Amino acid sequence: MAAVNPRKPTEPRGKTLSIHVVTWNVASAAPPLDLSDLLQLNKDNLNLDIYVIGLQEMNCGILSLLSDTAFEDPWSSFFMDVLSPLSFVKGNKGGVTICLKLYGYYVSIINCHLPPHMANNDQRLEHFDWILEMQNFEGQDIPNILEHDLILWFGDMNFRIDDFGLHFVRESIKNQCYSDLWEKDQLSIAKRHDPLLREFQEGPLLFPPTYKFDKNSNNYDTSEKKRKPAWTDRILWRLKRQPQANPHTQRLPAPHFCLSLRSYVSHMMYCISDHKPVTSTFDLELKPLVSAPLITLIPERLWTMENDMLISYSLTPDFLSSPWDWIGLYKVGLRHINDYVSYVWVRDNQVSFSDGLSQVYFNTSNIPETEDQFLLCYYSNSLHSVVGISKPFKIQPGSFLAEDPLGEAQPHI
Repeated sequence: MAAVNPRKPTEPRGKTLSIHVVTWNVASAAPPLDLSDLLQLNKDNLNLDIYVIGLQEMNCGILSLLSDTAFEDPWSSFFMDVLSPLSFVKGNKGGVTICLKLYGYYVSIINCHLPPHMANNDQRLEHFDWILEMQNFEGQDIPNILEHDLILWFGDMNFRIDDFGLHFVRESIKNQCYSDLWEKDQLSIAKRHDPLLREFQEGPLLFPPTYKFDKNSNNYDTSEKKRKPAWTDRILWRLKRQPQANPHTQRLPAPHFCLSLRSYVSHMMYCISDHKPVTSTFDLELKPLVSAPLITLIPERLWTMENDMLISYSLTPDFLSSPWDWIGLYKVGLRHINDYVSYVWVRDNQVSFSDGLSQVYFNTSNIPETEDQFLLCYYSNSLHSVVGISKPFKIQPGSFLAEDPLGEAQPHI
């Protein structure tokens, strides 16, 4: 029988990840008390791997900006209060675009708020093109956004319903004849004429238009303006163009990355805004292009609070470490990369390096006594991201200090 080398990477198996996307123009309102329906937390078998949440018109007054300098904004704080116990961690705050590398695939997430009003459709389309053209990502060898394997694009896109009068639109909604309105939806019309926009897919609009409502009600606009309802809040996606078939075989390569839509709905129960939130749930099937993480962290032996402990970690051959890389110790359920309990600078505390395995000392004397579980994260300064996470472990009780005995400068992201 042939021997198996445990270090040799095996053929990566296919994975399925569930992604839940939320878009909501909250019209400067504070978070409601319960968002279980929006986040699907009321489902018996919650099976979600990634939450993508994009808000528009969060309160941006002077007082809000000053408070956000010292404290987290109330929406981010609310979502993390709900999601961090489920081991979800916030990825960004206030950004327009996030670029992820997921098992070797590039995924871009865009949250937008396009120009309002019926007459500004050309401006909306110009902004759509401009946003795509302006996406320049920091980092080595990141391709153009149109070469990314998946783009998730959502937000208050402000597209309206052309031609039809207010009475016809409201009667169609009342009778749930949404298909009568699709042909005059500005986004649907634009997709028929714009080849690039046509590459973005969307689920069927089987829910009522999500704008404009009287606040604290499910009634469409009863003010003097009586704005015509519209599907302003949308979730689109685009998969990278597939290579053309070989003219000799007429067969395409087997797909290793595909996205399927599980649901596309609005949530009428939320009334704090003149918009209703919209969510999509996707299943992303992929065959990993990488078989091992860039960094593998291994806490050595049993950790106590009385001694310096060793952390071993291995690097893949193509990973370039930096003098400013650091390893943070976190409680399980962390909300942000800055929530470390303690940390070490990798280069300053390295004690050995051999055969791809490095070791660093980690001082545990400043760790508060707790029954919580911990984990380690390796932060790459050159990649601006966490590239390795350990399995959870516990630290045995012992003496501890309240302050950092080394008085080192703390990393901050």
